[in-house]
Amino acid sequence: MIHAVWLVVIVTIAIALLFDVINGFHDAANSIATVVSTRVLSPRVAVLWAAFFNFIAMFIFAPRVADTVSKIVKIVPSDRDFIVVVLSGLIGAVIWDLITWWWGLPTSSSHALIGGFAGAGITHGGWSSIRWDKMWATIQFIPLAPLIGMVLGFIIMVIVYWIFRRWRPAEVDRVFRRGQLVSAALYSLGHGGNDAQKTMGLIVALLVAAGKFDLDTRLSLTHWNTAWIVLSCHAAMAFGTAIGGWRIVKTMGQKLTKLKPVHGFCAETAGAITIFMATHMGIPVSTTHTISGAIVGVGSTQSRSSVRWAVALNIVVAWVVTIPFAALISAGAYEALSRLIR
Repeated sequence: MIHAVWLVVIVTIAIALLFDVINGFHDAANSIATVVSTRVLSPRVAVLWAAFFNFIAMFIFAPRVADTVSKIVKIVPSDRDFIVVVLSGLIGAVIWDLITWWWGLPTSSSHALIGGFAGAGITHGGWSSIRWDKMWATIQFIPLAPLIGMVLGFIIMVIVYWIFRRWRPAEVDRVFRRGQLVSAALYSLGHGGNDAQKTMGLIVALLVAAGKFDLDTRLSLTHWNTAWIVLSCHAAMAFGTAIGGWRIVKTMGQKLTKLKPVHGFCAETAGAITIFMATHMGIPVSTTHTISGAIVGVGSTQSRSSVRWAVALNIVVAWVVTIPFAALISAGAYEALSRLIR
């Protein structure tokens, strides 16, 4: 029986790392859509640039988001049934991510993971098994992240317009082609820092349920018993980003609004500021929501018609359905797996 339990734990960790790979190529567009659509970097170079900064984010951000995610569902240490909750949550998130990736919709991998984890947790232990304070903080940022990104994108774009109002367009373009390398790097740091931590938190919850960790376990790069979690999750996400996600790049960088390097710089900077703030607060936010809002904010400084609002509306609809649909898929996975594994 012990061997069977640890086999499930190992499989679950493998699926968690697979989710990080999928998260990487699903959300690669968030980091590189603007820098590619403005032709500052080729797609191949851009994904490698983003992947590098995804990876080194582990040396910059404290694992506060991981701590939040690991506590969204109440865990009973050494509860073997809870192992199935984590596995089912991951399965729901992976399936939903793959569906939306195929459709080319920039939905939130983060909310797919949280929705999947919560859906499996509710199926296992009822509504009381959810830590609603942690869940509510995440839900609040579903509208707040794109709104903050949009407002910051608009403000930064207006400031840049005013500062460079007497410059010739060619000079502005040359300056911000270089500047966009910095803004893309900052955004990729934020992406890696926030998104990789969500899977790290899930692995911690899994190992608490398996009896390997206690409830007070904290992730650290200085202790090998947890350092391997941090390293493997960031490496998996960086690898996924290097694979890329061109379907979603096209939606984010070409369909929402037409971008120039100065617009890309402002959108990425606004997105990076928003994600840095949320990561510092320990709130798992959607990098997809954030950059979409920032792009819309930057585009709206030109004119309302410069933003393709129908495309933006389709993206918003996808945001709204992500948590419940991922939760439903995970609930079904939990029902099937709990019977199979027993």
